[in-house]
Amino acid sequence: MGWKSRAIKPFARTISAKIRKDAANAVSDQQKIFQSIVKKSKQTAFGTDHDFASIKSFKDFSAQVPIVTYEQLQPYITRVVKGEANVLWPGKPSYLAKTSGTTSGVKYIPITKASLPNHMNTARNALLSFAYRKKRMSIFDGKLIFMSGSPVLQDKAGMKIGRLSGIVNHEIPKWALSNQIPTYETNCIEDWEPKLDVMAAEPIGTDLRLVSGIPPWVQMFYETLLKKTGKETIKELFPNFQIFAYGGVNFSPYKQSLKKLVGFDIPSFETYPASEGFIAFQDESNEDGLLLNTNSGIFFEFVPVSEINAEKPIRLTLKEIELNTEYVVILNNNAGLWGYNIGDTIQFVSKDPYRLVVSGRVKHYTSAFGEHVIAKEVETAFSIAAAKHQIQVTEFTVAPQVNPESHELPHHEWFMEFEQEPQDLHAFAHDIDAELRKQNIYYDDLIKGNILQPLVLRKLKKFSFQEYMKSIGKLGGQNKVPRLSNDRIIANKLSQYIIDEVEI
Repeated sequence: MGWKSRAIKPFARTISAKIRKDAANAVSDQQKIFQSIVKKSKQTAFGTDHDFASIKSFKDFSAQVPIVTYEQLQPYITRVVKGEANVLWPGKPSYLAKTSGTTSGVKYIPITKASLPNHMNTARNALLSFAYRKKRMSIFDGKLIFMSGSPVLQDKAGMKIGRLSGIVNHEIPKWALSNQIPTYETNCIEDWEPKLDVMAAEPIGTDLRLVSGIPPWVQMFYETLLKKTGKETIKELFPNFQIFAYGGVNFSPYKQSLKKLVGFDIPSFETYPASEGFIAFQDESNEDGLLLNTNSGIFFEFVPVSEINAEKPIRLTLKEIELNTEYVVILNNNAGLWGYNIGDTIQFVSKDPYRLVVSGRVKHYTSAFGEHVIAKEVETAFSIAAAKHQIQVTEFTVAPQVNPESHELPHHEWFMEFEQEPQDLHAFAHDIDAELRKQNIYYDDLIKGNILQPLVLRKLKKFSFQEYMKSIGKLGGQNKVPRLSNDRIIANKLSQYIIDEVEI
């Protein structure tokens, strides 16, 4: 190990021990955070409107503070954006994280001085702990690539506004900057394609040891690197490459493609960050699920998916959750989000410690026929069939076809762009459908009852998803293709790229 990794190792050991301690005290830490953030916000506009001064328990809180979406909280956020202080949290936010909304256009998520450690320290601590436990501290002696949005920020009413990944660039400690690529100037390039070309040139000839980014965009980065250098694998270019860090999407559909590009099965490290808060991270490589971030300024609630649209939904604290039950995540934090529904669904796979898996998005599902198929079921069915047929994909998405043009029954359409397609496309499609029927009994019943026919697989030409994302202005960065939807908006766009189709 070099001097930097030797210097960091004792700190990483301490952080790793703290993560274990926090995991053991999750329930009590959550109660302390609840009491702290409510007390500190009594005099804010939101705290006054919802009588925080009278709140003595979570029962009081859940009776007085409703579960809200961004749109419902927006009147308060609009006041924050205009520069008003003491609205959701004491004072004014340091930053406003700018993100895309589905129904509200651009969203502005407050990040306060109090909440910055949740984003920065959690990312740092999670990586340090993972590297320490995997005995890969030497990554800090080489170069580290963190794919991010532009760090160019706007000034507004004493606050800085930009993408979360761009904001993070301004908070990275100085000791880490010498290791980081791409450069600040490269990160400032807004358009993904020219940025990718410049970004891929920077690590050539360096000792790259870690890459962090969303899998489909990392795949494009690898492909560009190999094209520039004429090499067969990333391992040939960077013999000391040791860790791939990712978040935002399920890694399974991309695993084989990335493994082939890298040249070996590189250890991967998963995180669950959001503009609203850093929610969970992988603490052990040999355990299922991500460790819930229970001691970092966020008080979590969990609502059973079946309850989320009820007038008075059941609201559970961490100590009340059950394993293998699908919940919607609700955040209350030291940035001033209260009863905030982030739209993600999760399932706990462990209570000791509290580990979870992300099962999908509340708005990302397919239920045109009452089947309510979710992302976790689609990805599980795909992964099992993909492993059996040894295929690799660039991307895929699923949509319902309610009104087929011919006389066939309604069905699910799977739009898929292959890196390496199966020898028997029909058998592959059949196996996906069979696995999905195992995952979702309602879908199985609809097939058995001749309400639906089995899925139809649409094979897309190369670069279809790249062209689609470009057409909607979301190519690269932190943008993701929804795994499935309940309408035809994406499907209709992708239909122009179909080059083959298979019905079972």
